[in-house]
Amino acid sequence: MDLRQLTPDLSVSPQVQPEDLQALAQAGFRVLINNRPDAEVGPDTDSTAMRAAAEAAGMEYREIPFVPGELTPDMVEAQAEALALPGRKLAYCRSGNRSTVLWALTRAGLEPTETLLDTAAGAGYDLSGVRGLIESLARGR
Repeated sequence: MDLRQLTPDLSVSPQVQPEDLQALAQAGFRVLINNRPDAEVGPDTDSTAMRAAAEAAGMEYREIPFVPGELTPDMVEAQAEALALPGRKLAYCRSGNRSTVLWALTRAGLEPTETLLDTAAGAGYDLSGVRGLIESLARGR
C-alpha cells in the first residue's frame, strides 16, 4: 500500500484492495473514503466489495465518487462531512490525486492556499491546476 499522509488523521492512496482493509484497521484507520467511481474498477474493488470489506474490518465506509471533470459542491460537502468523522481516515482513488484535490477544496479558506498546495506536493501531488478553484472557494467562505 502506498499511503501518503496529508494530516495527522488523513492519508490518501491509490486504489487499495479489500484484503488490505484488515491491516489498515489494525493500523488505526477507522474510516475508508472511496473517491473512485465504480466504472473505473472491476467487481472485486467496486463500491459494494469495498464497503463489505471495510465493514468486516470494523471501518466506517463513505463513497464519494469523483469523475474527472465532474466535480460538484455536493461532493466537496460530502468529503468534508466524511473528513469530520472521528478517527484516522484513508481516502483513495486511482492515484490518490482526486482524493487530495477534494481534501484541499474542503480546506479552502480555512488554510492558506499555499499551505494546501505545499502539503499536497509533499505527498507527491501537484494541485497547481486547481489553485484557482481553491482560491475561488476560499473567497466564498
